[in-house]
Amino acid sequence: MRFLLDAEQAEFGRTLGRMLAAADTPAAVRAWGAGDSAPGSAVWRRLAGAGVFGLAVPEKCGGAGFLPVDLIVSFVELGRYAVPGPVVETAVAAVLLERLGDTGGLADIWRPAIAAGDAMVSYADLARGPYALDAATADVTFLVDGDTLRASDGSGPVQPSVDPARRLARCPGGAVLASGPAVRAAAAQADDIARLLTAAQALGVGRRLLDDTVAYVKQRTQFGVAIGSFQAVKHRLADVLLALEFAEPLVYGAAVEVAGASQAGTADAADAAGVGIAMAKVAAGEAAYAAARAALQLHGALGYTDELDLSLWIRKARALRNAWGTPAECRARVLPSPVATTR
Repeated sequence: MRFLLDAEQAEFGRTLGRMLAAADTPAAVRAWGAGDSAPGSAVWRRLAGAGVFGLAVPEKCGGAGFLPVDLIVSFVELGRYAVPGPVVETAVAAVLLERLGDTGGLADIWRPAIAAGDAMVSYADLARGPYALDAATADVTFLVDGDTLRASDGSGPVQPSVDPARRLARCPGGAVLASGPAVRAAAAQADDIARLLTAAQALGVGRRLLDDTVAYVKQRTQFGVAIGSFQAVKHRLADVLLALEFAEPLVYGAAVEVAGASQAGTADAADAAGVGIAMAKVAAGEAAYAAARAALQLHGALGYTDELDLSLWIRKARALRNAWGTPAECRARVLPSPVATTR
């Protein structure tokens, strides 16, 4: 199979990139980590105006329909510019509500708000842990607890995180929106979508780290020459490039599988797509992490300093590697256990 973005998708990505480049996202990230959500919310509204969140919302609710490949195009750019906030969780909440159908009318309220950028939504599956991302800032947090879906509009204190811009907090229980096996099934699909969008973000983070590091080694000199001319430096960066180049088709391929599974509407198709997503998450997460380590080493001690914008992406790469599925968890999804294969 030969897959290429069409002209409209490619231009969409370039337009988002230009918009985010002009938005001073590093300043928004720093403010977000310090508890000031105003600059990040301004970026959020511009993204919504460009139609990013509408890509996860059906047309009947003001969106463009569920378009996985277009979502990947946009989330790669969100990672490239380190956009703060529960971007993955907001998109996933829209998908979850669509999968569930009737949730007492609240779905019909929140999905148009998500598409329009009027609602910042967080989402957590408590089977993964007790914390929700940016619940203190979100308008509502959807919580899956076993086979129950609740809507919480509050949060506890923000907890320290490896990435200060990822503000984690526990949420109190809220109104029950739905319960039963359908919630668990919808949550399983929502987890896969969250993993896929996180992989796309990681890919964008890795690309940015590589670009910035290549630019740095071209201008940093030692012994009278640019350090980028040293063979050891070239090899280190080539390894990062290969890892990213390997991950990219897996991420887009998984999005194509998700689109096919959404049309098929069968559990088998969704499970097969989930395996592809797990492969993409491992590859993208590890590639971004390798890019972060290379960037840290080749920038020297500068990479550790908070003052350097590079640190924003380095810390994000580490967090995204484990968000919505650690490498070990994703590998277990891809590879059947030895016990299972011998039965």
